[in-house]
Amino acid sequence: MKVHHLNCGSMRPAGGKLLDGEPGLLRRAELVAHCLLIETGDGLVLVDTGFGREGVARPGEWLGRPFLTLVGAKPVAAETAVAQIKALGLDPADVRHIVMTHLDVDHAGGLADFPNAVVHVRAEEHRAATAPANAAEKNRYRAAQFAHSPRWSTYDEAGEPWFGFEAVRSLKGLPAEILLVPLTGHTRGHTGVAVDTGDGWLLHAGDAYFFHGQLDPVAPHCPPGLTVFQNLVQTLRGPRLENLARLHELARDHPDEVKVFSAHSPVELAALRRGTV
Repeated sequence: MKVHHLNCGSMRPAGGKLLDGEPGLLRRAELVAHCLLIETGDGLVLVDTGFGREGVARPGEWLGRPFLTLVGAKPVAAETAVAQIKALGLDPADVRHIVMTHLDVDHAGGLADFPNAVVHVRAEEHRAATAPANAAEKNRYRAAQFAHSPRWSTYDEAGEPWFGFEAVRSLKGLPAEILLVPLTGHTRGHTGVAVDTGDGWLLHAGDAYFFHGQLDPVAPHCPPGLTVFQNLVQTLRGPRLENLARLHELARDHPDEVKVFSAHSPVELAALRRGTV
């Protein structure tokens, strides 16, 4: 399978070094919305969707003005998954499956651009987003992003062990080389997505962590502003930290077998595009 690494939503939050670790406090930091496009023998698969075309056309309504202000996002058409698929010479209509790490606004914004695709998501995440049980869940997700009635395919906690993780499973209608790896914490139904490329595994860890330095094998670290942000947006602190520790161990102990990356690190995205991670 051929895998393309896409940035489907640039973000430039204020805070500079406090968020991305690079010199300068008065500049804006850089974050990305790292999505995968996988070419299989039976069509295309997306992992997450970014802001989407509606995020460009009506950003305040689609993504929420508080989100746009917080992360400094100015969605552009060229970064939509649809535009990037076309730029690769492929047909967006061939996207038959979308695998979601979770359904936050910056990950699910492009679902409506692929109305015929089957959307794979953990059952708990689907419930929280479509039938919120409290104000926190209601405010977290954007109902407009699901108003087109996606073709959901949901998954419980059954599965097998995989590199120290439990309840890892394949998905209905997809190759066995694509797996859900539950990473509860950021949201209740948050998951990673593992892809066997034939040359080793890729593990898209979604928002299980935000900064590449958190997986440093010797001295894990994260800028203070991004540490605060991760704490603010987490749903379950204990499971999040436990899964982060497992990801750190995986990246440290199996670097030649599994390449782990998060959804928002521009450093990881650039390295994967160069083939150096």
